[in-house]
Amino acid sequence: MGLFGKKKRDLPVQTPDMNALPKHIAIIMDGNGRWAKQRHLPRTAGHSVGSETFRKIATYCNDIGVKYLTVYAFSTENWSRPQAEVTAIMGLLRQYVLEAIDSVEKDNIHLRFWGDRSRIAPELLELMEHAEKKSERMTGIFVNVCLNYGGRDEITKAVQKLAESVKAGSLAPQDITAELIGEHLYSAGTPDPDLIIRPSGEIRTSNFLLWQSAYSEYYFTDVLWPDFDERELDRAIVSFQSRSRRFGGVDAKK
Repeated sequence: MGLFGKKKRDLPVQTPDMNALPKHIAIIMDGNGRWAKQRHLPRTAGHSVGSETFRKIATYCNDIGVKYLTVYAFSTENWSRPQAEVTAIMGLLRQYVLEAIDSVEKDNIHLRFWGDRSRIAPELLELMEHAEKKSERMTGIFVNVCLNYGGRDEITKAVQKLAESVKAGSLAPQDITAELIGEHLYSAGTPDPDLIIRPSGEIRTSNFLLWQSAYSEYYFTDVLWPDFDERELDRAIVSFQSRSRRFGGVDAKK
């Protein structure tokens, strides 16, 4: 069931106002394993279909004019999954990066990877850096893939960098501001997400964009990620557009 007692897919499809789209959409791509289990398939099959869903949703976001799309592809905790599953996910990521290298210019996509790169295999890391370099001048949608990413880990690393500056005497503790911390996050230079979507029926953040999501709107749906499509994204956007964002203030209309 959805947050309000109705399955999201039972709701009528509405057309979003294309003049009021969220500038930045972030998605926790959840439900691949359960999708596969429901079909008596290996979990790797769910990840394979989920990767195609990612391509489809990224293309749709680019087509309608969403400026930033950030997806949770692999968390710092996901290494604890069975080795065969981790290997399969990394293989799918490698295939995506290879395709991206060939298509970023044609599709005008600016691609970046957020996360700790120390555990990424050298071959995949080299491909990631090549894709980033090739796409850095693109002016279309910015696609951020969170790989070996954790919100707490991101904040910890930012604080450690600032602590090093304090230790070196180049920064005074009282000069550390929220803005300065933001400049040391993986997301530096990217506006905070307006809308964060989590498919699969789970209602939690799972260590995703903890700093950046302070005033994000959330949208939860029972639909598993491999079944998530353009119409489901439309529903999420319509829900977002129906809300009044106050950012801790008061709604002037009330």
